Amino acid sequence: MRISMIGCGYLGAVHAACMAEIGHHVVGLDIDQRRIDSLSAGRAPFHEPGLPALLQRNVANGRLRFTTDPALIRDADLHFVGVGTPQLDGELGADTSYVDAALETILTHADRGDGTPALVVGKSTVPVGTAQRLLNRIHDAGSDLLLAWNPEFLREGHAVEDTLHPDRIVYGLPEDMEAGAAARALLDECYAPQLAAQTPVVVSNYPTAELVKVAANSFLATKISFINSMAELCDATGGDVTRLAEAIGFDDRIGSKFLQAGIGFGGGCLPKDIRAFMARADELGVDEALTFLQEVDAINLRRRHHAVALAEEAVGGSLQDKRVAVLGMTFKPDTDDLRDSPALDIADRILAAGAHVVVVDPAASEELRRRRPDLDVAHSVEEAVTGADVVMVLTPWKEYVTLDPTALLPLVKSPVIIDGRNVLDPHHWDAAGWTYLGMGRRVSTW
Repeated sequence: MRISMIGCGYLGAVHAACMAEIGHHVVGLDIDQRRIDSLSAGRAPFHEPGLPALLQRNVANGRLRFTTDPALIRDADLHFVGVGTPQLDGELGADTSYVDAALETILTHADRGDGTPALVVGKSTVPVGTAQRLLNRIHDAGSDLLLAWNPEFLREGHAVEDTLHPDRIVYGLPEDMEAGAAARALLDECYAPQLAAQTPVVVSNYPTAELVKVAANSFLATKISFINSMAELCDATGGDVTRLAEAIGFDDRIGSKFLQAGIGFGGGCLPKDIRAFMARADELGVDEALTFLQEVDAINLRRRHHAVALAEEAVGGSLQDKRVAVLGMTFKPDTDDLRDSPALDIADRILAAGAHVVVVDPAASEELRRRRPDLDVAHSVEEAVTGADVVMVLTPWKEYVTLDPTALLPLVKSPVIIDGRNVLDPHHWDAAGWTYLGMGRRVSTW
């Protein structure tokens, strides 16, 4: 099929490359010339495992190209919209102006040339009601474009696999049966390889499809904040939140996934999505349905304060002039994404308290050197921890989870390790001569 991808950021670049990989002819459109130049050269402008190979292969074979010229999307059968919906400045709600602009571009330039309507496919995370508003705009413009909503469920660090082999596909279709059937036929053709692999498909109306993504993110955020609230209780009582999570995770009604206590969630999706969800509920007059998300958000932010408090405790009460080594700065491993990163926020708070903060990250160090000259960015773990009064593991990169505490011991000024993700073995570090401080866990007999 002929596909256009409007917006070539994280979502758009991955989706475009994956659609080309399964055999479609894809044009990616973006207004950022530097991004387009990078993608056109087969270079990923961000860290995502597996993406560079897909870009290089499909740019080279001609199935994938990137441009800033909207005229090149004219003959597409499907126009995917994957632009950002950031949080509004000073408000909880989502900024959908980029989605609106994408639709105007499609309205201006889409023309399959054979008299049959193309399909606009929304993938951006939007407030419920957006799809219907966009369909009204299409009708007001006198266009015969079809519209479907097809939310994405990508996990950073696993985005290629999640696109090529998704755990489900959701179609949000118009209420008009004829238009809905035509839209579904185009989506089925687009996702034929995934459907052949028996990927479950959920067919719904627009509001349901729009709600699926924010409902999923809200549930995950709630589960993470729940176990972090249990970590607070464990800190107060001497319990071990990792053993607690293990025990309740065996209950198949609960499950063990996302029961990893730590410094909380971040990134470009969960924080802003739950806030936009609350804002939309308020607009709809059902704000009480989502008031629990206020506490979810509050618990999450409280974990960052707790990590700073642990660092203060570790150095005797004041961080002034102390050397603090922070290992990991991205919001999660296997990405270079620093958006709303708990690790970066904690480093900033410690810096503001007067400490000398030395940070290191496998993927984001160069970006930090460009953006944050106030931070001391080391080239290695050994450089970061040398002379440190306290070491903090804040992003669970594999190379940090598997560190040898014995080898690091001679380098530090004070052997104190703060495990912000509860991924280290406390007994292993304790036996090597370190003071171990976790999030809702300490070294104990059991």
